[in-house]
Amino acid sequence: MLVSTYRNREDDCTSELWYLFRELGDDSIEVRRALVPGLLLVKTKLDPFEAAKRIGEIAKERPWDVRYTLKLTPIDVVTSDNEEEIRKAAVDIAIKKIGENETFRITINKRLSNLSSKKLIEEIAKEINRKVNLKDPDKVLQIEIIGKDVGIAVLKPGDIISIVKITTS
Repeated sequence: MLVSTYRNREDDCTSELWYLFRELGDDSIEVRRALVPGLLLVKTKLDPFEAAKRIGEIAKERPWDVRYTLKLTPIDVVTSDNEEEIRKAAVDIAIKKIGENETFRITINKRLSNLSSKKLIEEIAKEINRKVNLKDPDKVLQIEIIGKDVGIAVLKPGDIISIVKITTS
């Protein structure tokens, strides 16, 4: 899972995540700072999509318990920054999670990397036999590249949990 927080509040967010995940039933999460300030990488034994949703529910019910976590992005698979490994992992997860009648888009968020987003998108898209819809897709194949860490997820609308939106609505 990719978690964003305020810059220089990574330690506070880490403590908050340990507390929240313990409440959800995982007392052995691994949290480490990404190379980018304000980003944390979280490894949990729980389903990351369900965990993100449940933390969003906690934020709605008890906003005082979720003060440093800003956004939760579930990740299906983690790989290295090797282009071939990214392509293979992205195609595998996309074919499993995007139905034959569903549309999709590929989104790449890249930090501290010289990989070509355009080239990656072209290489991956040509292997996914699904219809592309850039404006309103059923699913988004999201690739998060942070230096040598790469997370890939197939997301539906609402899978990325923005705590700010939840607590201000």
